[in-house]
Parts: sequence; C-alpha cells; structure tokens
Amino acid sequence: MDFPTLLQVLDSTVRLATPLLLACLAGLFSERSGIYDIGLEGKMLAAAFGSAATAAVTGSVWLGLLAGIGSSMALAGLHGLSAITFRGNQLISGVAINFLAAGLTVVLAQDWFHQGGRTPTLPAGARFEAVTLPFAETLRPVPGLGPVYAELISGHTLLVYVALALVPVSWWGLYRTRFGLRLRAVGENPEAVDTAGVSVPATRYAAVAICGALCGLAGAYLATSLQAGFSRDMTAGRGYIALAALIFAKWRPWQALAATFLFGLLQAMALRYQNIELAGVAFPAQVMDALPYILTVVILAGFVGRAIPPRAGGEPYVKERKI
Repeated sequence: MDFPTLLQVLDSTVRLATPLLLACLAGLFSERSGIYDIGLEGKMLAAAFGSAATAAVTGSVWLGLLAGIGSSMALAGLHGLSAITFRGNQLISGVAINFLAAGLTVVLAQDWFHQGGRTPTLPAGARFEAVTLPFAETLRPVPGLGPVYAELISGHTLLVYVALALVPVSWWGLYRTRFGLRLRAVGENPEAVDTAGVSVPATRYAAVAICGALCGLAGAYLATSLQAGFSRDMTAGRGYIALAALIFAKWRPWQALAATFLFGLLQAMALRYQNIELAGVAFPAQVMDALPYILTVVILAGFVGRAIPPRAGGEPYVKERKI
C-alpha cells in the first residue's frame, strides 16, 4: 500500500468512524448512569430520517440537524420514561425503540415523499459541506506533513470535528466535573448518591438526554454528511457496533475513540478492497463487508466477561421510604 492509498484509507476511516464515535459516546453517558441503552440504533435511524426530511423540505441543514437531535431525544425521553419512571426492563425498552424507528421512518418517508421509503437527494444547502482548514492548500506540497494535513486532517464536514472534540469534552465532563462525579456514582451506587441529597432520577434523565442528543448528531451525520438523504435502515447496524465498541473500550472516552476507529478502519478496508487474496485464497467481497460485524461478535464473545460494567447498570432504582 503506497502513501496516497494509505491516506485515502485513513480518510475513509475518519468519516466512517464518526457516527460510531458519536453513538459510542452516547451509550457511554447513558450506561455510566446505570441505564443500559441498546436503542442507539433506533435513535440514530430516527435522527437520520428527521434531519433528512426536514432538510429536504426547508432546504436548511441546520434545521435538519435540530430536527434530527429532536427526533432522537424524543425516543430517548421515551426510553427514560420506561426505564427510570416506570422502572421497566431497559433491554426490552431499547429493542422496542429499535423496532419503532425501523418501521415508522419507512412509513413516514413513503407517505411524505413517495420514493420507496427514501427522502429526496439533499441539495447543496441542505447538507454539510467539507471544511477546508487554514493553510491546507499552502502546505499540500510539503512532503509528508503537507498531504496528511491537506487530505487527512482537512476536508471533513463540521460534524466530524465536533465528534472528535467531544472526546476530550466527555472525558473532562465525566472525570473533572461535579456532574460527572455524580453521574458515575449513580451508575455505581445510587443509594449513596440519594443519601447525599442528589436526585438519582434527575441525574439519569440528564444522562439519557445527553445520549439522545449525541445519537441525534450521529444520525444527522449519516443523512446530511456521509450521505445526502435518508434511505431505509441506513444505520446498517452501527448502533450495535457502537455498543460493542463501548464494551471493548470499557466505558471510557479515549478508549472509545480507538475502538470506533478500529471499526471504521475495517469498514474502510472493506470498501477499498472488495476482493483480497491471502496465501492463495481469494476472499469474496461479502467477507470483507462482514468484517466489522464479525469483529462485533468476537468482541461481545471475548470481552463481555472481562469488561466490568457499572455495578448498578440495568437495575431500576427504588427509593427507600422512611418508616
């Protein structure tokens, strides 16, 4: 693999890893508070449809972004109502959200746009354009550093840089703020937090809301940055891959960045090399396309027992009443 090809693969890795990173950070906040959320897939799908449909109708990518975040947060609120207020089974609630989003988005898209469950292709003003960073073209001729800056670092859409910036922001918020301390404590020992006078339901609702907002960004990125419109099941299992990356990262932001980039690299390799031959054996394109999902199964099978989740994860909190 020559240097220009390597840059192209890494550039694709960054673009493909961005929705995984946003969804992984979303699950990180939710599960750190003790609320398991396997409905990341459904919230991303709802956000992708909401952003694409709004952008197609209004012609504004910013209104589309707000609609995507709003769609995801509405489902996040539904999950919070089920898991926190009514103390329902969190896994079942997440599955229900995935099914609801998968069916409702297609029905609405067909009813509104009559294009087989798709939205119209978004015009230039209704999708995010690539951002050229300062001095990118000036530094391009510089050997080594120039192409890396001009082709790999520069030239992505705004949401890519937002996703990368959210990694240190998430780390700081979780480990250097009072809110982060309370959120992590709620996921580990909610009784102690309640005794200290901190509302466990309010903290968990805040975490679920953050999860919804980040999933909204991930879905909006799919529809208005990575692609130019909504299509049926366009998330293609990315929510589940993000969950596997979250387990692999052991619920930590910087490790989540590395894990999602690993999945993004596999997807980029699958797109770049449709047929590959190793030791005289030719692997078909379908095998390359399945690599990210195979890695998901391997991680879930091999790392679930080693990764220690928050101790209160998946358990509804019932406040003890004084007699």
